[in-house]
Amino acid sequence: MSDGAHEAEITPGLLMRAYASGVFPMGDDRTGRLNWYAPDPRAHLPLSEFHVPHNLRRRVRRREFSVTSDQAFGAVIRGCADRDRTWITPRIIRAYTTLHNRDAAHSVECWQDGDLAGGLYGVALGGAFFGESMFFRESHASKVALVHLVRQLRAGGFTLLDTQYSTEHLERFGVTEIPRTKYEDLLADALAKRPDWWPLAEAETAALDTPPTAFDSAPAPPRNENDPQG
Repeated sequence: MSDGAHEAEITPGLLMRAYASGVFPMGDDRTGRLNWYAPDPRAHLPLSEFHVPHNLRRRVRRREFSVTSDQAFGAVIRGCADRDRTWITPRIIRAYTTLHNRDAAHSVECWQDGDLAGGLYGVALGGAFFGESMFFRESHASKVALVHLVRQLRAGGFTLLDTQYSTEHLERFGVTEIPRTKYEDLLADALAKRPDWWPLAEAETAALDTPPTAFDSAPAPPRNENDPQG
């Protein structure tokens, strides 16, 4: 379903009800319309199976970027929208900024020498985090943001990281597709949780082998030479 560019702004209540039902919006920057999606299959990143490539582990441990949460939500969502074609329209930016002001949408920022190098944003509802978009200005910044996000979600008691769709790039980290019915079961379970957002200090997050959130040391999947260095 979709609605016109001149209709009322989407409300926080409508957005949260949609996410609780497994539905999410995307804007159309050509028409101004807002379209709603519930893909089948649905992609998610099983938190217990998250894979961090060896070279990325080194970057995280060396703390090449300073990583924060909710310090620059507006800059992050605008960074994600800064591309030739985008579904992150002004209407989407306004709606998610309102969610952020109500502590329902969050950003993860990577900084280098005081400048925003990349990051990601999404929506938290119960024990589910719905990843919306990521961007980078410095190589690997968005990947480092993802590593910190997953480690914090695991430490805080989240159980579902919804990525909506799968890409070859995301599959390197363990993203997989599941039938809509299975996704709905995972979502229902996650919505009953009451986790903590961002419980770890930055140094704790960067120490990847420290329990209780240490990642499995699974063999790295084959390298894709066309993988974007985000």
